[in-house]
Amino acid sequence: MLVESIMNTNVPTLPPTATIEEALHLLKKNKIRHIPIVDDENRVIGIVSDRDVRDASPSSLLKDADRKELQNEIQTIMSHPVVTVHPLDFVEEIARIFYEKEFAAVPVVHNDELVGIVTEKHMLHTFIQLTGTHVQSSQIEVKVPHRPGILPEVAQIIGDHNVNIVSVLVYPYLDDPHYKVLVFRVQTMNPMPIIRGIRDAGFKLLWPNNIMEPKL
Repeated sequence: MLVESIMNTNVPTLPPTATIEEALHLLKKNKIRHIPIVDDENRVIGIVSDRDVRDASPSSLLKDADRKELQNEIQTIMSHPVVTVHPLDFVEEIARIFYEKEFAAVPVVHNDELVGIVTEKHMLHTFIQLTGTHVQSSQIEVKVPHRPGILPEVAQIIGDHNVNIVSVLVYPYLDDPHYKVLVFRVQTMNPMPIIRGIRDAGFKLLWPNNIMEPKL
């Protein structure tokens, strides 16, 4: 999945000479948490968060005469330089930026110009889509040998039951390089026939692992 498919292209911005008060108003008006700071050519030169603005704002208990800090320019509190991503970057790859840098938002830049923004909310929504949890389905986890052809082999068992696969994820199995865990979300609320087929094929079921065959 590409960044351009999840980014928000309607991005409120401010010039570096805007005041903290203007930033505070923009954050509240648009119900956003981050504002890219751009120059006259729409190039990103900084970014401010609602926390930056809040920390730089005086207490609401102070008199108006003591609230001159709100007139300071936004460039005095913005973060820079700014880490950016490209519209054609893979979402799965930029997830590392959010994790390693602990960012909550990243501007998207094309030809040095701001074209969008990706937030942690966008990333979480994408994760939900990739895992298929937004669709009514059942989850099945299978321990398999780490060898070529194993994924279609297990998927064929599901296909033989005429059930759609909503998503597939592959995880490492503990620290054992000889095995993997295949996580399927299948579009059925009765996965028992599939579970029976997986067990009959000799694979170890990790989830659900407490379902026993009914006694006859």
